[in-house]
Amino acid sequence: MALLLDADGRVLRANKAGREFFDIDPARLPASLVEVTLESRLFEIVAAREVRGEANLVHHRRTVQTLLVPGPETFQNILFLADITELRRLATVRQEFVANLVHELKTPITSLRLTAESLLGDPQPKDRRRFAERLVREADLMSKIIDNLRQLGDIETGLMAADISTFDLSQLVDDSIARLSLDRPVNAAIAEGLVIETDRAKLVQALDNLLDNAAKFSPPGTAIDVEARVAGDELVISVRDRGPGISPEHWSRVFERFYKVDRARPREAGGFGLGLAITKHLVYVLGGRIWTEAARDGGQVFSIGLPRQVLTTT
Repeated sequence: MALLLDADGRVLRANKAGREFFDIDPARLPASLVEVTLESRLFEIVAAREVRGEANLVHHRRTVQTLLVPGPETFQNILFLADITELRRLATVRQEFVANLVHELKTPITSLRLTAESLLGDPQPKDRRRFAERLVREADLMSKIIDNLRQLGDIETGLMAADISTFDLSQLVDDSIARLSLDRPVNAAIAEGLVIETDRAKLVQALDNLLDNAAKFSPPGTAIDVEARVAGDELVISVRDRGPGISPEHWSRVFERFYKVDRARPREAGGFGLGLAITKHLVYVLGGRIWTEAARDGGQVFSIGLPRQVLTTT
């Protein structure tokens, strides 16, 4: 984007990108910079003659990088603007990712070091085995984080393609419940005749993650409900827990990697904050969507919506 300014900082002309971004009517030019852009920060940059700057545009909700250079005539200036909103967002995501990864790895690494130091002290045989078991447990936790990150990377870079097959959804749900052996009852309500055509392995992993998540965040002994039904243009698979629920402000963010509603929750109980992120991307590979909402009578519901076209029967 480029704006040609006179000595008083009024906008004389704007290129096509500038006109479209700021919705400038050329017939109204010349006009003051603030009037044209509705952004006082740009006026401050020009008034201070900042050659290079950065502005958070309040009205347009964007971040731009600015360059102020002499114009074609005396006392004129050209203000160039580059939209760097996405670059700043990605930089923030990268910083948060690194910070979260360091946070998740710091605890097991510290535990590994302390345990190794204890073994160097030549403990009693009974303590030696306990320390060795702790080393294995912490190493397994670190390995799981790395495996999950590798899987996320494969999905996001498009390396994970869908392997389509036809199967009965009710059987898939029953298999998942039996395999997970959760420490609580699971009530399955699957509509009859739901034979679907999609990637079975990816749907299994997505469902397993939701069931495991429901078990982690529900009081011991409480039931988990699994439901599958056709709703409009979608096949909806829902998993409902009977836990404390999640505040609405967290609903969209729970699918971000490393995001945890309760960071004080132990790693072993609450996981690493990667399961729902993986589930989201698996569902995207299947052409679906995923969301969460509060259950009517308490608890939280996580739902997967797959396009109705996956059904081989109606």
